[in-house]
Amino acid sequence: MRVARSRPAGTDRGVVTVEAAIGLATLVLALVLCLAGIGCAVAQVRCAGAAAAAARLAARGDRVAAEAAVAAMAPPGAVVSFGGDGELVSATVRAPGVSLLPGVRVSGSAVAAQEDTGD
Repeated sequence: MRVARSRPAGTDRGVVTVEAAIGLATLVLALVLCLAGIGCAVAQVRCAGAAAAAARLAARGDRVAAEAAVAAMAPPGAVVSFGGDGELVSATVRAPGVSLLPGVRVSGSAVAAQEDTGD
């Protein structure tokens, strides 16, 4: 029994190659986006750690050391801002995400109790 074909034999040449190229490009794009997401997560954890250290140092009254800690611990380009109400000191560190996702910014915040410096 012969199966009737709607197209002449051999007209599908190259279709598998195109499908494979599109599939491979999709896999590469998915991998790049996953790696960019992991990079943003790492940057956010670094911001949170830097904010915690900065809040503790600022609570002791040493804002210069707090800014130095942020510069050492946070991702490049990070900025720190301090706040608080007298009993608590807050520190927020903001930084750009990874270069593959230029519109993404990450941040971390921490609060520490104001310490008596004994002055």
